[in-house]
Amino acid sequence: MTIAICVGSSCHLKGSYDVIAKMKAALAENKLEDKVDLCAAFCLGKCSTTGVSIRVDDKIVSGVNTDNFDDIFKEYVLGGLGV
Repeated sequence: MTIAICVGSSCHLKGSYDVIAKMKAALAENKLEDKVDLCAAFCLGKCSTTGVSIRVDDKIVSGVNTDNFDDIFKEYVLGGLGV
């Protein structure tokens, strides 16, 4: 699985580096570092949303923030990996 987190100017202002930190911690906590390639992206084309955009494989998820991160992680990452 590949996860790209937008760090473009709009997402950066909406907290993309906080989302990256939470993603790294969640991957480590679930021992998924070897199953997920985590990278930064500069634009996923969803700049008008209220939060950070991430791409999980071919699916773009918009509006990610530290408040809804856990639910999104469970659905798209754990669910996508069948964990």
